[in-house]
This record gives sequence, structure tokens and C-alpha cells, in this order.
Amino acid sequence: MNKQADDAFSKGLLLEKEARFQKAKAIYEDIFRHVNDEAVLEKVRFRMEDMDDLIAEKAIYRRIDENAKRVLTEIGVNVVENQTLMDLLMEADAVDFDNETALFIPLKRDYIDHCLEQVPRKMAGDPGMNTFGTGATPPFLKRKGDEELRPANRKEYEEIVLTVGEQQDIAGIFSLPVACDKSISHFEIAQLMEKSYQGLKMITSHAMSDDEVKFLKGKNDWMDGTSLITSLKPMNNMVDSFLRSARTGNNLLLIDQSMAGISAPVSPESFLTQNHAQVIFMMVIAQTVNPGISCIHCGIPSVMGADGNLSYSSPHQTFINAALARVNTWITGFPSAQTGGSTSLPHVTPQALTDSELSRNALRKYGVHILRHAMGALGNLNFFSLEKFLEDCERERHSRMVFDGIPKDKGMIPMYFPNDDTTLEGIREIAEKGNPRDAEHTLKNVDSFRQWEDAINQAARKKIYYPQLNDVVVNAIQSVV
Repeated sequence: MNKQADDAFSKGLLLEKEARFQKAKAIYEDIFRHVNDEAVLEKVRFRMEDMDDLIAEKAIYRRIDENAKRVLTEIGVNVVENQTLMDLLMEADAVDFDNETALFIPLKRDYIDHCLEQVPRKMAGDPGMNTFGTGATPPFLKRKGDEELRPANRKEYEEIVLTVGEQQDIAGIFSLPVACDKSISHFEIAQLMEKSYQGLKMITSHAMSDDEVKFLKGKNDWMDGTSLITSLKPMNNMVDSFLRSARTGNNLLLIDQSMAGISAPVSPESFLTQNHAQVIFMMVIAQTVNPGISCIHCGIPSVMGADGNLSYSSPHQTFINAALARVNTWITGFPSAQTGGSTSLPHVTPQALTDSELSRNALRKYGVHILRHAMGALGNLNFFSLEKFLEDCERERHSRMVFDGIPKDKGMIPMYFPNDDTTLEGIREIAEKGNPRDAEHTLKNVDSFRQWEDAINQAARKKIYYPQLNDVVVNAIQSVV
């Protein structure tokens, strides 16, 4: 009987991993009805405490996915001044001309669904869940003992590429880590990366020539980082390079860098809904010009500090990115890339390293797919440091060993994601006013991230999952005890 109970419990854990929480709950309830072994029942009680919270959380993510499509069909995207995109959508018969209430250009729902069905759900070069690496293109290279701020030159980039290549056991994705000066081009950097690094790589191709862009075509270990819209409006300087990448057939990393309260709403649900809508719009455009092209959902929502700057040391940055990862891993099935593991601090200090470690550990605990900016970045992505990169790799090796030694019966951890029943109204209001700062929806939700953090902390006081590890939540609790 114990073996049957253990097998049933293992099946419940597997269902949790697949985000099939209703079925996992049914298995656990069945164990309660038929098993008397207290050791088994104790493990089941531990999991049952989370089932209703996980079911409710998944329902919100499903609503985010649905409402993101409604943003495109009921509010629309302001493409009217971009003739290239307007012509493209009209030729595809994608515009809903019968909609008289949309603010901008609404898309037909069946066309959105048709395009999303064509997006591959698998990456040929997928490095797997919880893959951490470099990312972004910070403007400055942080040099030990040198306070002058400037991009990396050719010699320094050669050293960066070789160093990252030597850490491939830890750095699972090599995104362009820092800006370069005129001594080396993005194409030349890509060639260096190709030579020294065998794993998944990403570079932005907008500065490349037409022939150079083709370097990425047909390569499963390369992604072309590109973007198209922000604040429900195209970035006109990105349209041509976006379409060129899509038509070339490169694997597209579709980047939406929305910022809460700046270019998007501030409530977590409305924030993710707009971010998700904008990535879906990019997918629609990509599939329109090249059906079946690989698209990686790189919604990387960012939170702001009280000073109006990005706040990568804040646990809120970790929470919102982990939640968007779950939208994709639990609901859409799209390959997903998030951001985290960095710090707001501009120098390589013990606290900066701890900031990054805590964020990485929490993101792994909740589960992400591909995580950019996780190692080497400083100062809210303003700096890249090889010194910090190597320190981050060493800490990451230790964290992996600890996680590998943790019992595998913990199950999925709820994030207690807060709901916002006024999501669509809030996004419409902000779109009408052109700015989230003056919106009533913003004022009503100004404290929503802190309340979400409080909910996570209160739950963690009752139930600590990984006492062996430093943890964003545990750390926050200890700071107030």
C-alpha cells in the first residue's frame, strides 16, 4: 500500500510540474481517503495546503492571456501613422473594420488566434528550464580599478567572449553583455561568440547589414533580439529591422521592456496583460510575414524605484518576471525569456553579489525558462563587469549544488498573484490619456506591488520551502523580525 501511495504522490507532483493542479488535488484527496501511513499523509498535507492557491493563480494567468488578446481586439495598437505596418495588416485582412469602439487599430480575434497557432512551442536549441546567463547591452564596461565609463573595445570583447566561454557549465545563454565602441562591430562580436561559445546565443541585429543578418539564419543556437512596440505604439525606428529579421527567418527573441508606471500600468495584472499583449502583437506581425517562424516570448517587465529608476535589487522585479514566466510555462506554451538576477548597485560589493544571488535563487524556486541579465550586470543594467560575472558564476555553482540536494517532494510554490478586475478599463484609460501617471487606475494601484510582497512574506512565515538557501522572501522576513 505504501508503494502505491508513494507512486500516487509522485504522480501528483508530476501533475503539479505540468501545472495541472486540479488533477493533482484530486490525487491528493484520493490518498487521504485510502491511506493511513502518517509519513505519506504528512507529505500530502504539505501539498494540499497549496492546491487552492495554485489553482487560483493559474486562473489569473489564463485571464491575462485572454485579456491580452482583448487588448489587441478591443483597444487596438496605434499603427495608423506607420504605413508599413498598416499596409501589412490590411493586406492580410487582419484589421477589424467593424469595431467602432476601439481606440486604435483593432485586430480580428480569429486572425490573432491563427497567427499564434503557427508559433512553434518548442525551440530546437532549447537549453531547458532555469537557464541563466548574460544579457542586455549595458552602455558601460565596469573595469576593476578604473572609474572611467566607456563601452568595451575589441580587445576587451575578445576577453569577455573567452571568459564567458570558459564558464559554459554555468552560463547557459550568452546574450550581448555590453555595448561596444567603433573598434568592433556587432557582426564581428557574433563571430567571436560563435567560435568560443557552444550554447544558446543572442545578439541584436538592427546594426548589421542585410548580408550580416543572414549569419543567424538556420542556426538553432542563435536568437535575433528585436522589438517593435511600446505603449501600444510602434517604435518607427525598429519596424524595418524587425521585418527584415522576420523575413530572413532568424529565431526571434521578441523583447518588450515595459516599465510599470512609465510605459505601462502599475497593478501587476494589468502590467503583465499589456506586456503580454505587445509581445503577442509582435508574434502576429512575425507570423504574417513568415508563417511558422520561431518566436521566443521575451516580455521582461521592469519595476521602478522611488527615485524613478529601474530597481533590479527590488524583490518586485523578481516576482513580476517569475509571474510572466508562469503565464508562458503554464498557459501559452511559448518559449520564454525573462530578466532578473541583477542589482541596482553600481559597484562589485558583497551586497551587490547577494542581491543577484537572492534574485536568481527566487527565480529558480518559482521556475523560469531562460533568464537574461543574471550574471555580470550592475547598476540596473547600466554596467557589465567581468569581475562580477565570475563571482556570480561561483555563487551560482554553489546554489545549484544546494538545489540539487533538496528533496524533490516540495511541489510547486504559489506566488499569490494579485488579481485586478479593472485591468482592461485601466489599460484603456492609460491609452486614452497617453500616460499612466495621470490615470485613476494608477492612483488606485500605486501600492499594489508592496501589498503583493506582503502577501508572499506572510505566507512564507507559515511555510518556508527551502531553509537551506538564502531566499528573497526569507531574507525580507529576517530583516523585519
